[in-house]
Amino acid sequence: MSRAARLLQILERLRTRRQPVSGAPLADELGISLRTLYRDIATLREQGAQIEGDPGVGYVLRPGFTLPPLMFSADELEALVLGARWVAGHAADPELAQAARHAVQRIGGVLPTDLRLAVETSGLFVPARCPQDELPAPWLPVLRRAIRDEHALALHYRDENGRTTERRIWPFAMAFFDHARLIAAWCELRQDFRHFRADRVVELADAGVRYPARRHALIQRWREQMRHELG
Repeated sequence: MSRAARLLQILERLRTRRQPVSGAPLADELGISLRTLYRDIATLREQGAQIEGDPGVGYVLRPGFTLPPLMFSADELEALVLGARWVAGHAADPELAQAARHAVQRIGGVLPTDLRLAVETSGLFVPARCPQDELPAPWLPVLRRAIRDEHALALHYRDENGRTTERRIWPFAMAFFDHARLIAAWCELRQDFRHFRADRVVELADAGVRYPARRHALIQRWREQMRHELG
């Protein structure tokens, strides 16, 4: 195992622990000496990993740490850059598109010269959207934050017959298809899961309150219902 791969393994093992793990069992899992483990943890800390703890006490990785781009393989970097380019050109969300462009710049800024050149000159491109494609929706950032923060939304929605209804929904997912965007949510009006097409949203606003459920629980219930309906 290369040293870079070993450092990644340490981070992955610490990420899965909710409680501090002592050095000896961690070193045994990796098949390395305790001295090597201590040296690797010191290196990870120098690279910005928020690893708390000391020898004899145990180690824990603070939430929120992201892996340095240097630890991605060439294939993984190409996948990340290609995905970011797609978001920048097809998300119909200027705020998210700008974030994708910034992400690519930040990744390139910390890569060694050979990998940075490979990213900058990658032959993997995403075609630009045609003028008739979906126009940016100003409420998309509100929707993304509501999904992230588990907030209810006030929705004005136009159905396929042109009728507009007002609803309060609990959004938990959004799907980006080639020619459509779908919002998955619990609808208080229907007391059931519903899918809303983004191009039929007339107006959408944060209701200012958290919905009385957890997003992961809604996703699990939704998946079970989808399996039942399709099964």
